[in-house]
Amino acid sequence: MRLSEEKKVEFKHATYEIVAPGVAKIMQARPEARNAQNAQLTYDLNDCFDLAAQDEKVKVVLLGGEGPHFSSGHDLRGFGPPFPQRDFKLVNTWGMVREGGVHSRYSFEQEVFMGMCQRWRDMPKPTIAMVQGKCIAGGLMLAWVCDIIIASDDATFVDPVVAMGVLGVEYFNHPYELGIRKAKEHLFTGDWWDAEEAHRLGMVNQVVKRDNLEDFSLEMAKKIAERPMFALKMAKKAVNIAQDNMGHRATQETSLALHHMCHAHNAEVEMMAVRQEGMPEKFRKPKEAAE
Repeated sequence: MRLSEEKKVEFKHATYEIVAPGVAKIMQARPEARNAQNAQLTYDLNDCFDLAAQDEKVKVVLLGGEGPHFSSGHDLRGFGPPFPQRDFKLVNTWGMVREGGVHSRYSFEQEVFMGMCQRWRDMPKPTIAMVQGKCIAGGLMLAWVCDIIIASDDATFVDPVVAMGVLGVEYFNHPYELGIRKAKEHLFTGDWWDAEEAHRLGMVNQVVKRDNLEDFSLEMAKKIAERPMFALKMAKKAVNIAQDNMGHRATQETSLALHHMCHAHNAEVEMMAVRQEGMPEKFRKPKEAAE
């Protein structure tokens, strides 16, 4: 982390900046990878949310992504055994398990995905996501934890992971964002939906021109920041409790367990194939190396 000349707090893959009285802006800063989420990015975002939470002058938080796309989801090269959060100070209380197997993978995803998303969703201060371009799979989770989503007119959304043998992203908010039948349709087909469809379904609050996305979002944030902080926090808490009373928290925990059943199934099927057909060529050591 370093403080730039513009008094912007810069982490490796995220930035934090006060952009107006009472308004902080968090930006994913990995545009060369379309803001793909590796462990560094998720922990950097968490540090930014902590700065906003701990600053008494901040009342509203904007969340965006540098470059043409909001987020391309998980960086599949940046996650996986050996799980990289061993290199970071743990944020949540589940702990880190190094024994391998389901326990290790589950503890990792409780920490980096479910735990952080729940933590950001529950932060009492209002949050606004500014979504442009592609918002894929894990990118949905970042938008969904925010209280308000403003999308540019070129924004498109997808969760394609059923095709990869998994039920959906870890923070499984699809039924609450899209409705039951549309959630099933988009999960089953892996089809994209655009900003207008997201607005029609109630997932997105407003759709604006791409070049007006940040200005529009900032104006809304400034308007919200004029309200009393305690009343804002209580309003957010009341709505979140209402959602939790509709089964939101239970849905998240159950879906994460089913998510890991998918991982376990896929691993077992792969091992069955290895036992029946032998190790795939790409995983075998060269003959000279084996000798």
